[in-house]
Amino acid sequence: MIQKILIAEDYESSNLSVQKTLADLNITNPDYVYYCDDALLRIQKAVQANASYDLLITDLHFEEDHRQQKITSGTALIAAARRIQPDLKILVFSATGKPAIIEALFEKEDIDGYVYKGRNDARELKLAIEQIAANRRYVPQQFIQERRQKNAFELDTFDITLLSLMVKGMRQQEISEYLKKNNQKPSALSSIEKRLNALKEALDCNTNEQLVAHCVKMGIV
Repeated sequence: MIQKILIAEDYESSNLSVQKTLADLNITNPDYVYYCDDALLRIQKAVQANASYDLLITDLHFEEDHRQQKITSGTALIAAARRIQPDLKILVFSATGKPAIIEALFEKEDIDGYVYKGRNDARELKLAIEQIAANRRYVPQQFIQERRQKNAFELDTFDITLLSLMVKGMRQQEISEYLKKNNQKPSALSSIEKRLNALKEALDCNTNEQLVAHCVKMGIV
């Protein structure tokens, strides 16, 4: 259950918008700060008081002003917060829409959700918080569509079929037999192994399990 929330957002209008969305979800009295250093201090004090936050909602970009900061970006805040409270759930709310940045946040920083600022962002925020409260990640549809378009170009039909069968739990020998039965080529076990190795190298995965998990998480299959 998510009740105690910290909002890190330097624009007052966006901060108030997030608070309104939380109120619609019957989540009242969230804490909010305008600086990353303040956010980290709040998280640290909450942990020390055995009153940890359930969720951090943070922007990625924070404008510099007269106040000098040690932490100047949302990405750095996420990493620092994870060191203090590893189980803290994190939702990024940002106008940054570059797929590579979003993918890195999910892969390297292990965030729990991402919402684009813009049209329908209040609805997206509600969906994201509900998903995270149910211990599920929230990956924005726009990002999933972009990834599918990108991978549709990079991956051929055989790759998609192979990955889809693996998602269903089929082993390589079973996949080979399935392909032969359905007159799909290549179907040889050696061809399947070779292609899986190539995919793991391309997607920076060490095992077939990691490959499947990555493809599901990123909306490839």
